Amino acid sequence: MDRFSGKVVVITGGSSGIGRAAALAFAREGARVVVAARGVERGKAVVREIEVAGQEALFIATDVSRPDQVSALFEQAVARFGRVDCAFNNAADPRPEEFAPTADLSEEHFDHSITTNLKSVWLCMRQAIRQMLAQNPRGGAIVNTSSINGLGGVANGSLYAAAKAGVLGLTKSAAFEYAKDNIRVNALVAGAFRTPMLEGAIDMFAKGDPAVRQQVEQNFKLMTAVGRVGAPEEAAEAVLWLCSDAASYMTGASMIVDGGLTARFR
Repeated sequence: MDRFSGKVVVITGGSSGIGRAAALAFAREGARVVVAARGVERGKAVVREIEVAGQEALFIATDVSRPDQVSALFEQAVARFGRVDCAFNNAADPRPEEFAPTADLSEEHFDHSITTNLKSVWLCMRQAIRQMLAQNPRGGAIVNTSSINGLGGVANGSLYAAAKAGVLGLTKSAAFEYAKDNIRVNALVAGAFRTPMLEGAIDMFAKGDPAVRQQVEQNFKLMTAVGRVGAPEEAAEAVLWLCSDAASYMTGASMIVDGGLTARFR
């Protein structure tokens, strides 16, 4: 299929995990893809994969917590491809030291977690909306990555939970504001997927003990209804659908893709 033939897609955090899977999937569907990430070599590798498959792509090194770099990202994307039809704001940076009891966290921990996991999404969404309002024809689709951690409280993860809950609030508010401008804004509420981020979280809990690591991973599987950790490509397919014309009546939605992990609680 060529659901995105001629469309231009900007993906932050596009060098690995769900972002990489989405970049490859959008390209497979005919999109011209802009991959943004801090990891230059990994980002360029994704672009090479897309180009080898015969599609156009561009890598732009970007720290999405910096307003100047976010502005430059969209300016360069438009300079190369002329417009932005879809934006997948997926980058995040949950650091191990920020997962601790709430009273043990510092202001520096708070500022970093909120900046990299919430403010960064707002910066990218703001720039995408501005571009979508200015282009002709105006409009587009935006998907912001949240997490099941943003659906409720998370012991020893209050800052990440707060940031991801904030992403849902931003998404819903912007959806109301810009629907009349043909801009749809939705959230991917991601569960456990086989990504470097999840592997890092498992390593953090295991603290170098292989047996503990195996048990932690088994616990993730047992928590889901389907009994396994998801593949990044499965999350990517949800993102593509939300950005496609098939989802034309979807805006302000929080699409939970978690293998049923949270089904018992909602």
